[in-house]
Amino acid sequence: MTSNSFSKSIFIRALFVFATLFAASYFLVKEWYTPEIIIIPLIIYQFFEYYRFHKKAQIEIEQFVESVHYRDFSRHFDVKQAPSELQPFRSGFNQINSTFKVISKEKETQYLHLKTILEIVDTGILSYEVESGDILWMNESLKNLLQIPYLKTVHSLIKRNEVLYNEILKLHSSSSVVVSIPREKESIKIQLSATAFENENKKYKLIAFQNINEALDENETNAWQKLLRVMTHELMNSVAPISSLADTLKNRVAEAALQKDFNADSYQDIETGISTIKKRTEGLLKFTETYRSLSKITSADISEVLVIELFEHVSQLLQPTIEKNKIELEIILKEPLLSLKADANLIEQVLINLLLNAIDAVKEKAQPKIILSAYRNNLDKIIIKVVDNGSGISKDVIDKIFIPFFSTKKTGSGIGLSLSKQIMLLHKGSIQVQSNVNEGTAISLVF
Repeated sequence: MTSNSFSKSIFIRALFVFATLFAASYFLVKEWYTPEIIIIPLIIYQFFEYYRFHKKAQIEIEQFVESVHYRDFSRHFDVKQAPSELQPFRSGFNQINSTFKVISKEKETQYLHLKTILEIVDTGILSYEVESGDILWMNESLKNLLQIPYLKTVHSLIKRNEVLYNEILKLHSSSSVVVSIPREKESIKIQLSATAFENENKKYKLIAFQNINEALDENETNAWQKLLRVMTHELMNSVAPISSLADTLKNRVAEAALQKDFNADSYQDIETGISTIKKRTEGLLKFTETYRSLSKITSADISEVLVIELFEHVSQLLQPTIEKNKIELEIILKEPLLSLKADANLIEQVLINLLLNAIDAVKEKAQPKIILSAYRNNLDKIIIKVVDNGSGISKDVIDKIFIPFFSTKKTGSGIGLSLSKQIMLLHKGSIQVQSNVNEGTAISLVF
């Protein structure tokens, strides 16, 4: 509305000027000098009025620009007392001032909020101009972290901590680095993260200082706890069957002693059981020795291993658990002399994990069954497969079962399958899973 009124006023003035000039020209051509003398003062008055109108408008605009320049948005232009031709101007200026006032207030509120947030966060914040080094912002967290009450320029930091100063200067945007800085009688680790921005042709760098000492201590504690869970899980997986088998042998010996019937079969069973316990114990000791240093898990003691021997040792070890749960264990090996190059102790550990998982999956079934088989496929790869008719694994979980410490069991540690996958990778092999809910699971070790 303001723009339309002003444009209309200018148009009318221009139209009157044009009309009087046209009339003056017409009278001059017709040589009507009397009307010409009368109209000339009118033309002069119109030009003077036109000049005065634009001069007032110019003064009003200069005053408005001055108020904007000095951000004096409280200034109010009186509309009612102004000449009618300037009222649209002043009304427009007041509207713009009101808008600027709202924007300024919003920015001030945002600045106060940002300032408050930066002061209460635990992360230290430092912002400075790159060329001069002048400090733009330094929050209280940074002052407490570095134990510095004030910094005028970032270059002042060189006297207090030269290493930190050099790291800040060479830190690129969107990068981070960890620096150790002394504080009182200790040394703390600080992670520096940088970002850069530009304003009014000046470049600035913003540095975030994060004390990561507590986080590192917490991560170290968690790592030890997870390692202990790994060791406990794997030890229990082997110790429990050994204990069960030893208990079975003890009962067999006691029964034979009472009946005084130490026949050849009894001796053979006891000898086989003791041999299995001895071999598994040796394997467990080697496994524990390997896991004592995580760096040693990157190697395997490879030798030629008969698959039938692996199956015999594992089935003998788990026989008491299988019989206790009334599970049918079927072993299929069409090629009795089938062998593979592997670390027998580690692969035995994998098979124990897989069979224990299968036992847990089928124990609620009316006719629980587990099939342990091995064969050579068309690509000359050796496959060892553990198949059960248990509860199966849902599709939304099957992609997560190899993630360390992920488990669907209430008492599970989420270690076995993750470790099994690592062991297969050491053998340059793979582990594959096929499963259907309420139908069963098949896990294949591919060598």
